[in-house]
Amino acid sequence: MELYQLRYAVAVAETGNFTRASERCHITQPSLSQQIINLEEELGHKLFHRLGRKAVLTEAGTVFLERARRILFEVDDATREIHDSPALERKITIGAITTLAPYLLPQLLALCKKRLPHLQVNVREDLRPELTRGVLDGELDLAIVSLPVKDQRISVEPLFAEPLLLVVGKPHPLAMKHHITLDDLAKETFVLLGSGSSLSNQVQRFFGDHNFEPKIGFRCAQVATVKALVALGVGVSIMPQIALNAEDRSSIIIKPLADRTPTRDIGVIRHTQRYQSLGAEQFIALLREHVGKRPPR
Repeated sequence: MELYQLRYAVAVAETGNFTRASERCHITQPSLSQQIINLEEELGHKLFHRLGRKAVLTEAGTVFLERARRILFEVDDATREIHDSPALERKITIGAITTLAPYLLPQLLALCKKRLPHLQVNVREDLRPELTRGVLDGELDLAIVSLPVKDQRISVEPLFAEPLLLVVGKPHPLAMKHHITLDDLAKETFVLLGSGSSLSNQVQRFFGDHNFEPKIGFRCAQVATVKALVALGVGVSIMPQIALNAEDRSSIIIKPLADRTPTRDIGVIRHTQRYQSLGAEQFIALLREHVGKRPPR
């Protein structure tokens, strides 16, 4: 049972009509009706008599409505109290995918400390499925992940798109080649992240779209390990631009693909029904500013 279902039930009871209730709640009438049905099934009792366009409370509905109003009053009251107490808005927990966190978060968190000194930010680095689950379970206020994320309970705000680039070791013959196509990579050994990584899946989808079957020699858990193996000439890889810094250029060469440069989209996800604290809103505003003023390189 969810709080929004209680709000929907109260709206239907007060308006006496599913259409007017859906307008009040700013959702479609079929969606609201389905949520009421789900609630009735969970309770094991009908809450409303459907009399044409009219909705009339059943006996069970009358009992439920009284409790629902009481619950919503307490929740709304607690929310107002928290809103009025900035001292409580001091801690948030965010998530970020492992192929992004080490490169985006340090400067962002340093800026956060300077601009929002009252805010404590706890960080969880993980794969996208685990971070999405963390948002849905209420463990995370928000997560910065690669897109798409398709779940009606999740709101998605795109932040930026970045190219995925070919990387080879400095001694590699391809390092001297100006234009590299997928045909040039047909006999190369690839070093990729594990199959559970969204980055690895995006790279393989790109290959599949171009009917290219890579020869995968190694799968690693960390971006740093992939770069180290590439630097040693063990294989080549496809890496996000943000993960390639000036220090890497001493041992690896970065090359765009001549066929078509693959990209990945990065966005922030939140639970659509979860209350967003002032701290979370402030952090997201700072995140937007950070990636807007200084696009990842």
